[in-house]
Amino acid sequence: MGLVLGIESSCDETAAALVTSDRTILAQRIASQDAEHAPYGGVVPEIAARAHAERLAPMIDAVLKDAGKTLADCDAIAATAGPGLIGGVMVGLVSAKALAMASETPLIAVNHLEGHALSPRLSDPDLGFPYLLLLVSGGHCQILLVEGVGNYRRLATTIDDALGEAFDKSAKVLGLGYPGGPAVERLAKEGDAANVPLPRPLLGSKEPHFSFAGLKSAVLRAKDAGIHSNADIAASFQQAALDCVLDRLAFSADRIDPVPALVVAGGVAANAAIRAGLEEFAQTRGMRFVAPPPSLCTDNAAMIAWAGCERLALDGFRPDPLDIAAKPRWPLDPDAEPARGAGVKA
Repeated sequence: MGLVLGIESSCDETAAALVTSDRTILAQRIASQDAEHAPYGGVVPEIAARAHAERLAPMIDAVLKDAGKTLADCDAIAATAGPGLIGGVMVGLVSAKALAMASETPLIAVNHLEGHALSPRLSDPDLGFPYLLLLVSGGHCQILLVEGVGNYRRLATTIDDALGEAFDKSAKVLGLGYPGGPAVERLAKEGDAANVPLPRPLLGSKEPHFSFAGLKSAVLRAKDAGIHSNADIAASFQQAALDCVLDRLAFSADRIDPVPALVVAGGVAANAAIRAGLEEFAQTRGMRFVAPPPSLCTDNAAMIAWAGCERLALDGFRPDPLDIAAKPRWPLDPDAEPARGAGVKA
């Protein structure tokens, strides 16, 4: 049975975890930076990197003690190597390199998006390949066909804002504070989604991709109009976002061979309304719906450790070299046709 230490520091969550190849999370810790970034309404990269540097080493020690393990017990050390805020990514990756060198333990440099993509397999042992993945977070919004570990085909991406970013910025417009996604979801429960006419960008388009910038701007106009309650705006925004997601999923699903499961991962996957809509969509398509528990949706080290376990189990596994570089951008499907706008970065 393999044991992997995972390290995550790509954005504003400092995290460490120990995970076994039989899907047991022996220990995990996550330190949020919400209080540090709340005054700015979003993540400040320099503040995030400093917080990672202060917290990561004692957190790794604590996780090892929680599990009653030492570095000598680990079969590999897995760390996020990108994509993400480069300062934070470097803190985690350099720490992992130092630990790997000192303990002569293999290093596994994990793509943060692969961590999300494989995280449902940590919580669901029956989930096999291939599956259709909706990856929705603060920085990413993609539809991918997951055919195996390291084998991903991107079907759609966002040409401007990610869905999680649209949630956070809409929350800022409504004065809900940071982090915005959970705040919008809570307020939306008190509102009527039919009361505020908001656009559905790219709905019905022959282009496969997402666009949320126009929807975010419409929220600002609705707020400035002063005739709608914040709860109705939040509910209408959430419904419009879901309508866009379902339309784009249908477009992608129609263009691939049938797959047995629809999987959602990433921070927005913790939204109950989004989950419910996706589950209904999957049922109408005869697909099993799979979503990791909310604790594995947001950035965490257990998913990074699990991605390391998946890599460790591959035939011909080779550890990554200690001189591997941190990457601010790292697409899961480097051969995907470039999308327009911000989609060229995906």
